[in-house]
Amino acid sequence: MQNTDVLAIMAFPALFALMMLRVPIGIAMGIVGVAGFASVVGLGPAMSTLSMSPLRTATDFNLSLIPFFVLMGVLATRSGLSRELFRAGDAWFGFIKGGMAISTIGACGGFAAISGSSAATAATMTKIALPEMRRAGYPGEVAAGVVAAGGTLGILIPPSVMLAVYGYMTEQDIGKLFIAGLIPGLLAVVMYMVAVRLAYGRRLPDGRPFDLRKAIVSLSGVWAVMLLFLSIVVSIYFGLTTPTEAAAVGAFLTAVIGFARGRLTPRILMSCLVEGLRTSVAIYTILIGAILFGYFLAVTQTPQKITAWLVALELGSYGTLALILGLFLVLGCIMDGMAMVILLVPIVYPVVVGMGFDPIWFGILVVVTVELGLITPPVGMNVFVINSLARDINLVKIFRGVLPFVAADVVRLIILILFPALALWLPMTMP
Repeated sequence: MQNTDVLAIMAFPALFALMMLRVPIGIAMGIVGVAGFASVVGLGPAMSTLSMSPLRTATDFNLSLIPFFVLMGVLATRSGLSRELFRAGDAWFGFIKGGMAISTIGACGGFAAISGSSAATAATMTKIALPEMRRAGYPGEVAAGVVAAGGTLGILIPPSVMLAVYGYMTEQDIGKLFIAGLIPGLLAVVMYMVAVRLAYGRRLPDGRPFDLRKAIVSLSGVWAVMLLFLSIVVSIYFGLTTPTEAAAVGAFLTAVIGFARGRLTPRILMSCLVEGLRTSVAIYTILIGAILFGYFLAVTQTPQKITAWLVALELGSYGTLALILGLFLVLGCIMDGMAMVILLVPIVYPVVVGMGFDPIWFGILVVVTVELGLITPPVGMNVFVINSLARDINLVKIFRGVLPFVAADVVRLIILILFPALALWLPMTMP
């Protein structure tokens, strides 16, 4: 075994050790990456890489959509758009048994279309939908499970920060990735609604009488979300704007809508900018750390060696794909989803492309698998977000509440593997 192989093998335990010591994941990857790179090529080149990579990443035009989409989600929350989505869904579906749970999933999907963040979607709906469901008689684990699962839609339904990062790492068209996430995202919404009825039908409260007038009036609060979503998706689909330009337009329109409704003031806008900046800096820190770690992996030729090892297993193309997705799923249970994608995709991507799989389709599969990790123990990020805001529902109950949705996600992943056209048809029709 070569010295570089030993260094590469030692790097991963060192990375996880730093994470266990509560070192932020981006910083941990940066430390291990720079130290490993220095041990192979010398301290001077390592310091040069450390000085250049953050600047190159922070000024990359393709990544500038991240702070715009993050800001858009923050502004949408402060403008009350998420609450109006929930109220509209409840007005139209509240007469169904378990209608409030179905409305919550629909509202999560709607908010995901203007947010792009799973944690933001889960946190927002925890504050809005969870108390309403508890007052309506929903068991705590059911209500929390619905919100946790619905929150995962934030990283699949466009705009998706996760898909944008995947596109950047693999040099794929981010616009096509966004459009590819539409049908799988809608499929997730439908399957979650079905899972609610199948798993919890007997435990769901009865609906209330349908009020047509109230339902129609509720639509007046949804037009803004539809405008924002269409302004992004339609402009990207027809090539009228780049994803970055669409993100800037979306953030601007969200602010205009917030001011027009009287929900935003200069002071609130400033706090939104600060909150968006903090979130964006956290994402960029992970990106920079992963890029530094990637340089170390490249100089040790780790991706090439892993590719050769996977091919030598002779599992076949779909067997190898299952192994790769299984690795994402296992690590997703113990690791931040964004960091995992940035860390693993450069390693396994050559294998996937070499086997003839479509990289856009694989990106959707990766995000769906990461969604699973957000609600599976022991470190389901969405579960911890909800628990931090609803202390009276313990973690065990929340994890128990998400089990039907985990099953739904597994089924959805299998469906997308068997029928790639579900993800590829819309991108193929783009002008």
